Amino acid sequence: MSLTAATRSETTKQFSTAMWWILALVLAIYVGFTAAVLGFVFTAAATGSLPGEAPPIPEDGLAGVLYSTATAVGYVFPLLIGTLMVTAEFRHQTLTPTFLATPRRGLVLWAKVLVGVLLGVLYGVVGIAASVGAAAGFLAGFGLETELGSLETWAQFGRMLLAYVLWVLIGIGVGALVRNQVGAIVGVLVFTQFLEPVGRAAAAFVDGLSDVTQYLPGAASDALVGASIFAISTPDGATALEWWAGGLVLLGYAVVLILLGHLTSWRRDVS
Repeated sequence: MSLTAATRSETTKQFSTAMWWILALVLAIYVGFTAAVLGFVFTAAATGSLPGEAPPIPEDGLAGVLYSTATAVGYVFPLLIGTLMVTAEFRHQTLTPTFLATPRRGLVLWAKVLVGVLLGVLYGVVGIAASVGAAAGFLAGFGLETELGSLETWAQFGRMLLAYVLWVLIGIGVGALVRNQVGAIVGVLVFTQFLEPVGRAAAAFVDGLSDVTQYLPGAASDALVGASIFAISTPDGATALEWWAGGLVLLGYAVVLILLGHLTSWRRDVS
């Protein structure tokens, strides 16, 4: 079987189930709700509309920070769909007929990578639309610039799409390396929702720790995008890496995990 045929088969396999659109729907709701809440609070604070003595929020760059909610809080969804693309096959034993039809296992993994790129772009569009739709309304409502006419804003959207694609590829690598679906999903959630956020928050108070945490995948993703809600929510939240360096770090995670998965778990027998 050729790569084209394997990719066509993988595309049919992924889009014939409900998982991809259920996760996309939850992504849109979660990101849209978060962007709306943050949009109201931050724009009101920036214009002095909040009651009491709210901490000052600078207007400059606020639109980009709010739009980046799609990646800052939504990156777990492309990571999960990438993980499920592989672990679901081990769980439901659909890899057995796949490998019988395509004995070249590397070809099957390449097909997953190509379809993963497609899913990353799709999820990226959903996430960006949700965050921009919610945040831009509050920016305009409070008389602040939406910056949707700025080339830099659209360049940020492009980097956000790239971040989504890379997160799907990282998920594929995790799924190829950790066969157990429950173990892989729990590991992904624990790391992204607890371990890394705690580490990055601690870096604001521990000297020298930020030199390490800036290379964590979430921090690298924020660097690639060029803006993050995390930067406002911590005393020293500025990302040290340049956007291109963040992209290379994130790509490095994807390549290493996929290679490790291919060299270890992917070559083992499946029942």
